[in-house]
Amino acid sequence: MAKRIVITGATGFIGRALCRELRGDHEVVALSRDARRAADALGGDVARVVEWDARTTSGWAREVVGAAAVVNLAGENVASGRWSRSQKESIRQSRVHSARAMLDALEAASDKPGVWVQASAIGFYGSRVDETLDEDAGPGDGFLADVCRRVEAVAGKSDGLGVRGVVIRTGVVLGTGGGALPKLMAPFRFYLGGHVGNGKQWFSWISLRDEIRAIRFLIENKRARGAFNLTAPEPVTMKAFCQSLGQVLGRPAWLAVPSPVLRLLAGEMAEEVLLAGQKVVPKRLVEAGFEFEHRDVGSALKAIIQGEEHEHESA
Repeated sequence: MAKRIVITGATGFIGRALCRELRGDHEVVALSRDARRAADALGGDVARVVEWDARTTSGWAREVVGAAAVVNLAGENVASGRWSRSQKESIRQSRVHSARAMLDALEAASDKPGVWVQASAIGFYGSRVDETLDEDAGPGDGFLADVCRRVEAVAGKSDGLGVRGVVIRTGVVLGTGGGALPKLMAPFRFYLGGHVGNGKQWFSWISLRDEIRAIRFLIENKRARGAFNLTAPEPVTMKAFCQSLGQVLGRPAWLAVPSPVLRLLAGEMAEEVLLAGQKVVPKRLVEAGFEFEHRDVGSALKAIIQGEEHEHESA
């Protein structure tokens, strides 16, 4: 009998791919604030959709009872544009409130799930210049670091409930179906490709394929608990990434968008998302025995752009 896995944020870039990865072996339940839209996006053969408000346990808490796993990927996009005060509060609340709602559901469940996987991000570390960051590194400064700390503080209470807790600090996920890569590729199509800022900021990435494989690995590995960096073992600078992207696309990477222009256009968001960098390595994931399919950015980009990622997502 298939075991149930409950996923929030299931219609997002990572969530859609995760649902499709798990559907053959598990009953996938997708929690969504817009059940009709989610059902259309995922299809009935991929997941059973249940509505939730991402703030309370009303109407969906029974789904976590006895589940093999719950995976909380819910959260508003941090790179959608300039951060106003209200936008920052919306980003914070979308992550913290959904984590608290999940914690409340787990606390009330008579039969606890096997594991709670909670999404965080490498923004936890703030901007750290050239420091190599594994999971032992402490939190950094800034808005995103504060949001990640708050979310992880909620998720850290799972052990007190007897539920194995896993926090995934994800880097930039590369795939053609969403995320950052299509936006980064667009200027190259018009021979206008290049890096942002001075190009020296670190770019810690992971392919969509490895992101999904890693989440499944952490669900299934019963010894895995605590925080894990979900990034490829070989981070690169922004300039090196754009040069690799240009080579794969057969386009030059000769332009640069100056930092002052980005700050003018996108303000604090540009400072923390586009110009900040973290040199992050997946120490605990490798030590747990996970094997990456895409370790270096050149081969990853080649596989993605040739369609490997698209085929995986559509399978």
